[in-house]
Amino acid sequence: MATYLVTGCAGFIASKVCELLLHDGHCVVGIDNLNDAYDVRLKQWRLEQLNAFDAFSFHRLDISDRSELTSVFETKPEAVINLAARAGVRYSVENPWVYVDTNLTGTLNLLELCRIYGVGKFILASTSSLYGQHNPRPFREDANTNLPLSPYAASKKAAEVMCATYHELYGIDITILRYFTVYGPAGRPDMSLFRFVQWVREGRPVTLFGDGQQSRDFTYVDDIARGTIAALKPVGYDVINLGSDTPVVLLDTLRIIEELLGQSAVLRYEPRHAADVLHTWADITKAEDMLGWKPQMQIRDGIAHLVEWYDAHRSWAKDIATNG
Repeated sequence: MATYLVTGCAGFIASKVCELLLHDGHCVVGIDNLNDAYDVRLKQWRLEQLNAFDAFSFHRLDISDRSELTSVFETKPEAVINLAARAGVRYSVENPWVYVDTNLTGTLNLLELCRIYGVGKFILASTSSLYGQHNPRPFREDANTNLPLSPYAASKKAAEVMCATYHELYGIDITILRYFTVYGPAGRPDMSLFRFVQWVREGRPVTLFGDGQQSRDFTYVDDIARGTIAALKPVGYDVINLGSDTPVVLLDTLRIIEELLGQSAVLRYEPRHAADVLHTWADITKAEDMLGWKPQMQIRDGIAHLVEWYDAHRSWAKDIATNG
């Protein structure tokens, strides 16, 4: 049994990582500031699932405040899994400062405390948003990611570089994971699939940015969580994509949702945002070779699980703001 420090533990991906670690018999020290970047009810629901485990302890802390973080390192974690982040491309254009605070300064604070307390393993959640139209598809980890289209992507790139520095200076073993469009039950309400399910089920217009022909490498949250835990193995320093390797056109996901719900969508088109990438597609060869990881969930089955969760929690999920 090991003790792991997981930041952003009430978040979509991190809560699932915590759950799998706890099921495996480990102790998890969770950190989250429970900010209102989106409806806190989702974060509280996820946290309730984790509080059922005796081996889980929760600390309401902000990783951008280094003085607050010191105490949790007294638990002597074997590794830090940094999944706390300000996410989302469009809002980062409006307020880039909060992205730098959490994604860069927060990462630096954690790396520095790993150095001080001798924590030898660090995982950073990064993003497929680093890849752009200039990169050939499928996106490989050695692609040029020096031209991020959004402050969100830029803040994640800066965090990756800071990790490389701490590996070189102090020998911390670091795995950078670039996640591709994660979806599933209790997901982020600013992401397309959650929004589509809510809008179609509640008979609201479905907003599409652009023509709906953009494609995403949708990856189920349980698959991402398994890959994250697999990345605890020693790698020195490396960057690894976690994606489905099966891009799906956005309109096609909407058609699946319509079929599962037995309802038709009313479409409303808006201009595509300049910070949005048209297509994402992960080359996951490295994840397969280094981590022995492959995604297992098919898109239709994964969306069905999301629909089931939504209907089970519809009494409050219908009121979650989806910015549409």
